[in-house]
Amino acid sequence: MSNTITHVTPQLLARGLMTLRENVVFPRLVNRDYQGLAQAKGAVINIPKPSSITARSVTPSVTMNSNVDSAPTTVAVTMDRWYEAPFQVSDQDMVETTGSESFIPMQASEAVKALANDIDSFIWGKHTGIYSQSGTAGTAPFATTISVAVSARTLLNSQLAPMTDRRGVLDPSAEGAMLELGSILKFDERGDQGGIINGEIGRKLAIDWYMDQNVSTYTPGTAWVAGWTFEATGTVGETTVTFTNATATGSILVGDVFSYSGQQYVITVVAAVAIAGTAVNALQFYPPLKTAGTTGLAVTIGAVAGTDYTANLVFHRDAFAWVSRPLADTQGLGNAILAMTDPLSGVSLRLELSRQYRQTTYAYDYLGGAKLIRAEYATKILG
Repeated sequence: MSNTITHVTPQLLARGLMTLRENVVFPRLVNRDYQGLAQAKGAVINIPKPSSITARSVTPSVTMNSNVDSAPTTVAVTMDRWYEAPFQVSDQDMVETTGSESFIPMQASEAVKALANDIDSFIWGKHTGIYSQSGTAGTAPFATTISVAVSARTLLNSQLAPMTDRRGVLDPSAEGAMLELGSILKFDERGDQGGIINGEIGRKLAIDWYMDQNVSTYTPGTAWVAGWTFEATGTVGETTVTFTNATATGSILVGDVFSYSGQQYVITVVAAVAIAGTAVNALQFYPPLKTAGTTGLAVTIGAVAGTDYTANLVFHRDAFAWVSRPLADTQGLGNAILAMTDPLSGVSLRLELSRQYRQTTYAYDYLGGAKLIRAEYATKILG
């Protein structure tokens, strides 16, 4: 490795980190408190979830009241996301490329942008564990009113999500429609000019709103159609119940939502992916049943089977966890390797330069893991 290439490595990595700040959204909005515990690819970080406590009356007595045991649980986050974005430049390319001084930094920005998009999409993909949603699948939200945002706020309130540190992440279409609402634009009458001048929704309804191009669509299972009922009685607290539908065909997927008695549930495990005629299927879901379900009780589907919808998210920061581990920063075997952690997004990024036969390979990579920790702290706005 020539001294020239080693010298420019920090500048190229810094250029990449600037791009990462501009393109990644989710890692800087979710919980990053545990990333210091990450060790290596495949390592598991156990994030604690406290158990609930019931208040009780106090009666003065010479005898101590009985102790109350706590039963905290943990949620495992696995460091299993190791991705790279390399590009090669031959010596001939360097000679033939006009303005080569800017060519490599431009390619570096594109490489990091690819990683940023992957990280964003990876965290967003955890939405399949969220059980509550508002809006209509296939219909863009905020067409005429802000009511769907109010509904999302109401769902978080009913699920006892903390009132602080709430974030809303919208796809470009939903964000554009929300910006056009008079109820948003008129905030400038109270001194908030962000929507008009900066094109930002900002903080509304005690939620900080962001736009993310990586918010994408989800396709529910094709068998999740009208006609599903309880095959047998479901008791409060159960998480697996047998459902039946005499005409359903196709598939039910993890992430599909159903409801009854005003409570929404999300499918977490499917016993039989393929459904065909007179289907009886043992489905696992979350949260545990809030009310008993009697034999023959109909359940309501959360979205039309097979109809794509955009999964915009509203959540508290502790709904998701993101951990990122700085990879090795060493020099050896003719390669130059440098690692840095972006303080804004919390993503640890590494750049390795390797000299091969008449060409140089530039490779950015990252190692991380993400998990939905508390489904109660999040909800979806369908679009």
